[in-house]
Amino acid sequence: MKASIRKMGNSQGVIIPKAVLAQLGLSESVEMTVTETAIILAKPKSPRDGWAEASRVLAENGDDTPVWPEIANADDADLTW
Repeated sequence: MKASIRKMGNSQGVIIPKAVLAQLGLSESVEMTVTETAIILAKPKSPRDGWAEASRVLAENGDDTPVWPEIANADDADLTW
C-alpha cells in the first residue's frame, strides 16, 4: 500500500486507513521503531507482558524467595494476635 506524506501542523504524517488500524487492533497508541530504511508501528506491549511466565520459571527453579527480608516495626513484639 502506498501512502502520501502530508503536512500536519508543524509536522508531517501519514494517514493510516481506519480498516488497517482495525485489522491490526490498534486504537490509541503504537510502539514506533525506526530502522535505517523503515518505520515500524506495532501494538504497544503491556508493562507486565511476560511476568507470569517469568514468575513460573523462578518458582520452578526455587529462586522465588523474597529479595527483601521481612520488614518489621519496633513494637511488633508487643502485639497480640
